[in-house]
Amino acid sequence: MRWFTRSTFGFAGALLAGMLLAAAAGCSGKQEKIVYFNRNPKVSPYVKWPTPTGEVEVDAQKRISGHFDGKMQRFYGVEDLGTSGQDEDQEPIFRLSDGSVLENVIIGDPAADGIHCYGTCTLKNVWWERVGEDAATFRGQDDKDVMIIDGGGASGALDKVFQNNGFGTMVIKNFYVEHFGKLYRSCGNCSRQSARKVVIENVTAVVGKRSSCLVGINENYGDQAIFKGINTIYRAEKPKFPVCQKWIGNSKGLEPKKTTTDNDGVLCQYSDTSVFLK
Repeated sequence: MRWFTRSTFGFAGALLAGMLLAAAAGCSGKQEKIVYFNRNPKVSPYVKWPTPTGEVEVDAQKRISGHFDGKMQRFYGVEDLGTSGQDEDQEPIFRLSDGSVLENVIIGDPAADGIHCYGTCTLKNVWWERVGEDAATFRGQDDKDVMIIDGGGASGALDKVFQNNGFGTMVIKNFYVEHFGKLYRSCGNCSRQSARKVVIENVTAVVGKRSSCLVGINENYGDQAIFKGINTIYRAEKPKFPVCQKWIGNSKGLEPKKTTTDNDGVLCQYSDTSVFLK
C-alpha cells in the first residue's frame, strides 16, 4: 500500500490520507488508542515518584465506602471523566463516603476533579501525576469532620491542589508538591461558609512560576492555618512567595479579595522552626 504524504501531495493530500485512515479504522471496528500525557513525571531531587503496577481506565466515578487499596495502580479518566481542564463542576475519579480510606493510588492524566470526600476520610500514599481541576476536594458535613492526606505527592496543578468546600479540618502531612498554584484553599465564595482549619505538617513544596501561595484562608470567617513539624519551601522561582495568604471571603459567588500574608499567630500560625524558606 502506498501512503500519501505532505511532501507528495501537500496539505490536501495529507488531509485525504487522514480521512482514509480514519475510514479504514472505522470499517475494522478498531479505534486508535488515546495517548495521555505526563506518564513519566520529571525526576526530582526531593522525591521519588512511584512506578505504576498497572493501568485502570475509569469511565464513571468510583464510589468508595470503607477501605480501598489501589495497589499502586494508575487510575485515569476516560469518556466523561477524560478531562484535565479547570471547568467547574467536573465529576471526581473517586468519591469517598464518611469513614472511608483510600490508599496506594496513582491518579494519572486525565484526572477530572480527582477525589471528593464527603465527611471524614483518609488518603494514604496517593499520588497525582498531573492534577486536573483539583487533586481533592473536602466536602465535610460537620465541623468535626477531618480529611487526612498522609504521604504522596502532586504535580501540575494550574490552580489548587486541595480545596475545602465544606466544614471541618484538612490535615496535609508528609506530602510533596511541585508545579502548583496553591497547595490548599479554603473556598472563598461557596454558598455555605464556615470557619475552616488546615494543618500542614512535614510538607515539601517546590514553587513554580504559576505558584501564588502555599495556603489560602478566609480571615473574615475565622479560618486557621497551623504549621507543624518541618515544612520546606523551595522558592527560587518566586523569592517573595507567601506561605499564608488571607482573603475576605463571601457566600455570593463573587471573587474574594486578598488582604495580608503575615504570620499573625492566630489565623496563620508558623515559626522559623516549622517553616523553612529555601
